[in-house]
Amino acid sequence: MKKIASLCLSGLVFFASCNSGGTNTTATDTSTTTAVADSFDIAANWKIGIQMWTFNHFTFTQALDKVDSAGVKSIEAFWGMKLGGDMKGEFGASMDTATRAKLKTLLQSKGIQIVAMGVIAPKDRKEWLQAFDLAKEFGLSYITAEPEDNQWNYVDSMAGIYGIKVAIHDHPKPNHYWSPDSVLAAIQGHPNIGSCADVGHWARNGLNPVDCLKKLEGHVYGVHLKDIVKFDDVNAADTVVSKGVNDFPAIFAELKRQHFQGMLSIEHESNWLNNLPDVIETVKYYNDQVAKLK
Repeated sequence: MKKIASLCLSGLVFFASCNSGGTNTTATDTSTTTAVADSFDIAANWKIGIQMWTFNHFTFTQALDKVDSAGVKSIEAFWGMKLGGDMKGEFGASMDTATRAKLKTLLQSKGIQIVAMGVIAPKDRKEWLQAFDLAKEFGLSYITAEPEDNQWNYVDSMAGIYGIKVAIHDHPKPNHYWSPDSVLAAIQGHPNIGSCADVGHWARNGLNPVDCLKKLEGHVYGVHLKDIVKFDDVNAADTVVSKGVNDFPAIFAELKRQHFQGMLSIEHESNWLNNLPDVIETVKYYNDQVAKLK
């Protein structure tokens, strides 16, 4: 996802990294191996999705065609994506009633559901209310966001009232939420706030994704599936999932061990104009890997 402006937050201590010792992100903890024997039903609890930022060079309508071609039925929408087709404007709280109805019809015609939206950073209560209203109307499970620390209390309260979780996303340093420790600080005392675990950005930050997932156990609402070519480099390029530095079999095993329930969104920030084959390859890899965990 395109980096949003870093949040100027205060009052928090410096957060220690999960594991910055080397480029090998393979977990050595034996708990990941025992997950294979778990009877947890992945098919019933996991959704493979696509973060629409992957297709941000296209309109929402064009992107839905690509999602459909990849055989995926769940998406994470982002604010500001041009709608296209016979719809004016862009996806977000500013959509009027008629446009929302047209978008719902289009989604239903393809059997595609918006499960989440983000990454957003509303500036005040009014914008958060607009976000929750939109999320409720489209039946979202969670909102991916990076709230300011002075918003945590009322965002958690709104999330509880609407029955829609808020999943804090980790962007690369110097973003405030680059470490799971900062996300845990926001979660403390806020039962409706959790994590959207971007495993690619964690690797960019020099963190072991499996260790980070363990820190956030019980609080992971969504995952961004992303792979990169170089560990501990905030500017590392994306690559197709399984062809970079991340150990996805270990990541999937850890999610199963935790009994994760939610969507794993493919977010591929590379080969922008012709990345559908990359997405399809990732979908196949995901299906092959999770089949091994059953």
